[in-house]
Amino acid sequence: MSANDADDSRTRQKVFRSVLDDGPITASALAKGLELTPAAIRRHLDALEAEGLIEVRGFAGKQAGRGRPARHYVVTSRGHDELSRSYDELAVNILRFFQGRMGADAVGAFSDDFVAKLRERLGGELEKRGGRSVASRSRALASALSREGYAASATPVAAGTPLEAMQLCQGHCPIQSVAAEFPEICEAELAMFSEYLGVDVRRLSSLAHGDHVCTTHIPTSELTRPPIHANDRPQGGSR
Repeated sequence: MSANDADDSRTRQKVFRSVLDDGPITASALAKGLELTPAAIRRHLDALEAEGLIEVRGFAGKQAGRGRPARHYVVTSRGHDELSRSYDELAVNILRFFQGRMGADAVGAFSDDFVAKLRERLGGELEKRGGRSVASRSRALASALSREGYAASATPVAAGTPLEAMQLCQGHCPIQSVAAEFPEICEAELAMFSEYLGVDVRRLSSLAHGDHVCTTHIPTSELTRPPIHANDRPQGGSR
């Protein structure tokens, strides 16, 4: 591989990662963020699309001039598979073995332990960036999850006075294949989010179900916030 080919490959990976982290995203936004020319970004997007790693999705209300819907790029299921850890199949087989020998409770116990260890790893980042408001804690959670490879972001939705809700998006799941077969992991993760944030959260979409992103709705308004008692553990919402 020549030096030019290596540079081209690295740039293409940057484009792919940007679609993963920021998608749905337009070609013009990608070009601006990566400081590439329109021709260069188009070449890389066409190549990634031809490989089946990204795809175009239109979104109602977003126009790209002359009444045409804007072309927004997202990572495909195949793209997520390319990023998945190589031991997914082994992990699935191990959990199948546990389930067959010890029953569903064993998978639930493993899921709780797995997410508890994730929470421990997130702890330092959450303490450093977290605040008293649900919104600030949501942003801290997104930042901490991104460090774990989840390509997460937290943005306000239905913004008003006061702020009504946040939306936590996870653009990548390192254990997507495992979670697709064993939803107990997603349920344990959602319960952990709820416990840290102190509110009842609800999963709107899931990579494990074939969606292009995991989306979690986080209420922040006093009107939508359930009462939290010291001895209560908030429950994760429906998936």
